[in-house]
Amino acid sequence: MKRVSAQLVKSFMQHIEVTRECSISTRNQRLAAVRTLAGFIGQNSPEDLAWCAQIRAIPFKKKGHAPVGYLEKEEIDALLATPNQNSRLGRRDHTLLLFLYNSGARANEVAQLTVGDLRLHGPRQKSQPFVQLQGKGNKVRHCPLWASTTNALKELVKGHDDGQHVFRNRIGQPMTRFGVRDVVIRYARVASEKHAGLRKKRVGPHVIRHTTATHLLRAGVDLNTIRAWLGHVSIDTTNIYAETDLQMKAMALAKCDGRRLRKQKRWRDNPDLLEFLASL
Repeated sequence: MKRVSAQLVKSFMQHIEVTRECSISTRNQRLAAVRTLAGFIGQNSPEDLAWCAQIRAIPFKKKGHAPVGYLEKEEIDALLATPNQNSRLGRRDHTLLLFLYNSGARANEVAQLTVGDLRLHGPRQKSQPFVQLQGKGNKVRHCPLWASTTNALKELVKGHDDGQHVFRNRIGQPMTRFGVRDVVIRYARVASEKHAGLRKKRVGPHVIRHTTATHLLRAGVDLNTIRAWLGHVSIDTTNIYAETDLQMKAMALAKCDGRRLRKQKRWRDNPDLLEFLASL
């Protein structure tokens, strides 16, 4: 323990940042592992408590939060149009991308989705089709489905039992969250060849999730509904979308434009109204 001093750990953190040019998040992750080890040693070796206290006193480094990445409407449309729907896998991939955009689901939520989680009603039933998603902490939420998503899912799961997974790979095994991510990245790479805006963005399942939230906000959906839609525990997490969307900020700025603000006429300055009130 004496060889691994607090000063040595600090030097290692400096090496990670400067020499290896790692991010602050990586630096903090490495420090968290060292601090966890120190805590374990302190619980099982009382004679090393002083050393443990020195290690655990090394602070994490604060970092600024980068703006949330999302796709504009024409960019998500370009992504959805990329899969070749004339092939079986192409139809599956199109349905997968459409479902991600519709539901804002996480990659692991999509991977564990079963046919029994879908409520795809017939054309004569007037109730809203929806999907049941199981998120973090085994919390269950319901997300409505568009008609286009419903039709695509019906074709994909036709003839399948409720216990079978909705999205499966080419050999019929359930897709993993890594497989879902690979599908998104692959089609984003192809779509970027035709749409220049996608070349500057790192597109993955979580970016599509951010896109869903941002577009819902632009459509006038309140933050609390978006929170429930995405399965956030706290609305503070959902507030990041209100802070990120430049289009909504521009709209708010336009409403505050002094050139558009008109001085409201007071009722006392209206002689016709005063004459009417006096006659009462």
